[in-house]
Amino acid sequence: MPQYKATHGEWQVTFTPASAKLTCRHKMSGAVVEGQLSFEATIRDSCQACTFDVSRDTVADRLAIIDPAGDVQGYLHFAAKGGALRILCMHRAAQNYPGLLTFEGEAQLGAESFACRTTPAAGSNVVQMATGPADSALNDSIFDIAKDVVLRLDGDSVSLTTTPGKKKPAFPLRMTARPEAANGCALAFEVEQDYYRSRYVPHYKPLDKKRLPTAPTGWMSWNVYFDQAGEEENLAEARVAARFLRPFGLQIWSIESWQDNSATLPVRHFHNLNLKAYEPQFPHGMKWLADQIRALGFMPGIWTAPFGTGNEEFYRAHKSWFLHDTKGRPMSNWCGLYLLDPSQPAVRQHMKAMHRTMAKKWGYEFFKIDGMSGRSKSYSAHFFERPEVRKAFKCKCENPFGHCVKAFREGIGRNAIFLACQGHYSGPEVEHADAARIGADIVSPNQPSQWHNVLAQAKWTLNQLFVNNIIWYCDPDTLLVGDYHPIDTARITTTIVALPGQLMFAGDKLGALGSERMRLLQQALPVCDVRPLDLFPIFDMLPVWDLKVRRPFGEWDVVSLFNWDNRKRKVGFTFEEIGLPAGETYLVYDFWNKRFVGAMQGGYTASLPGRSSRLLAVHRSTGAPQFLSTDRHITQGAVSLEDLAWDEKAGMLTGRVRTINSVSQALVFHIPDGFEFKYAKADCASAVDMRPDGTLVMELINDETASVRFEIHAPR
Repeated sequence: MPQYKATHGEWQVTFTPASAKLTCRHKMSGAVVEGQLSFEATIRDSCQACTFDVSRDTVADRLAIIDPAGDVQGYLHFAAKGGALRILCMHRAAQNYPGLLTFEGEAQLGAESFACRTTPAAGSNVVQMATGPADSALNDSIFDIAKDVVLRLDGDSVSLTTTPGKKKPAFPLRMTARPEAANGCALAFEVEQDYYRSRYVPHYKPLDKKRLPTAPTGWMSWNVYFDQAGEEENLAEARVAARFLRPFGLQIWSIESWQDNSATLPVRHFHNLNLKAYEPQFPHGMKWLADQIRALGFMPGIWTAPFGTGNEEFYRAHKSWFLHDTKGRPMSNWCGLYLLDPSQPAVRQHMKAMHRTMAKKWGYEFFKIDGMSGRSKSYSAHFFERPEVRKAFKCKCENPFGHCVKAFREGIGRNAIFLACQGHYSGPEVEHADAARIGADIVSPNQPSQWHNVLAQAKWTLNQLFVNNIIWYCDPDTLLVGDYHPIDTARITTTIVALPGQLMFAGDKLGALGSERMRLLQQALPVCDVRPLDLFPIFDMLPVWDLKVRRPFGEWDVVSLFNWDNRKRKVGFTFEEIGLPAGETYLVYDFWNKRFVGAMQGGYTASLPGRSSRLLAVHRSTGAPQFLSTDRHITQGAVSLEDLAWDEKAGMLTGRVRTINSVSQALVFHIPDGFEFKYAKADCASAVDMRPDGTLVMELINDETASVRFEIHAPR
């Protein structure tokens, strides 16, 4: 049996004409693409299947396309450059040999790979995310997190799906191309190694998901208390959180502005380096406070700004540790009136030792370390790069900022959570930090949150979302839902922070929140395990954010529409634009307004008031009773729904959902025409409301946090 075998660029290609089986292996990355090639020619307005053969002439590195009469009418040619392999379909004597070249098979990459999009679509208004191995028709690539490798697929059309596996996922795919296309007929497989490292993240290191499987959650005082929250205020708020937020997944209680001389701004005046607490606000000291926080069920966290100090006494006692200009004057910036010289091993040892004390002796487990990258010389990464600063170093030091970050991690230990405050993916903090504040403070000192702060939070999220849950968890700053904003704006900021699966820290005065605002915080907890599907920065204020949910028992989309303007606008999408198959019927549920929008085809558009949003659950209609939504979490089932199954013969929809002690949870189902609702019941107390629009609302109240079974009997 004749067979074509050749090496093209970095690819090993094998093709067996008798079976039309094509295997392409990229040894360096481990990528394998395998499947069947076919060519269907259009001859005199009819489609005729062609076959393939090895070369029938003297050009050995191409395959012959054989028409039904047995004549060679075209060629397949493999062209490669490095990791890019193209399969070109060429005419022979006929100047136009129309038809369709199809590859149908499977791709594999690595154990930690997923389908995604690496080529931005011109004019798209949609940003994609996923929880679970969810697919989108917009995807064009496979990314391996562990290896930092992309396998990009190209053709006139590409359909890529995911099949989870025990060792690694497989990606069934179908690709087509036409010889008559103006841009030429080609199917392409391209491996790009060091995708993040070469483009965006030079210190690329995958997030350790075994150690930190989901984004941290917590509370911190700065954006409402600023420098006025002492131990009394922190513990009073923590007691409220222990009742209303800890059962939902709040983990960390982080202390800000605790250092001596920290009663008033600016930060450069704080005594950041000698570990003495500001006694009027923290009379019992920081270890005592950590113990109190832990007793309330939270992980203690602490803020540090360890690059400088405002303490003249400490400066004079360690003067040789500090930076001075050519006239002998101490250098200063946001981090301190006196700035440490990181080139000196003794200085870095002090940075390490002070954090070790906070971790090992005081008991803090979460560290928000500030003064990192920022946007100017006020922050350390920029500052240490300046020629006049490098000239002031006492020792030769090529990577001063990187050495500092390493010292912080060594000080806090491997298991503590490290948040680099104003860290950036382009810097060395990627190698050591678990999370990064991706922008500036969302409020000005002693000012409430304003609309421009919400917009900034959205901009930072969009342009750095592509690294979230890949190299670290992004922190868009605190989620503020207090009544300084209308409820529509509070819903917007809740969605901005929580829908993409970012680090979620509350920051309001919890004791002052009404039940509706507190509910928003609860609906953002815990953080859903969300990864980006668009692996590139986004700098436009996209109005459609689509989270694709896939669980073993079901798939759905959670779509948020945003009106960033202050005037009423129409915002919407077609189902194709969010990567769903066209021609299907979809059931749409409005989360914030608690209403069933209807069964829809084509797409959805809403007229939104200025500065408002709409949060939708989108399910493909099954034609049978099915789950639509739950008010437990903004992902509408992704964190609480545990199982779901429809038994056609029994006319029974059954499932399991996670309840929280004494907190009601409403489950919404659709009962289509042709089915008769008989009853609904659950393992806990429930109330049932069958509505005229075909939706069934089942409200559960359980006296414990547990997995609860429910069933709905609705036969034909």
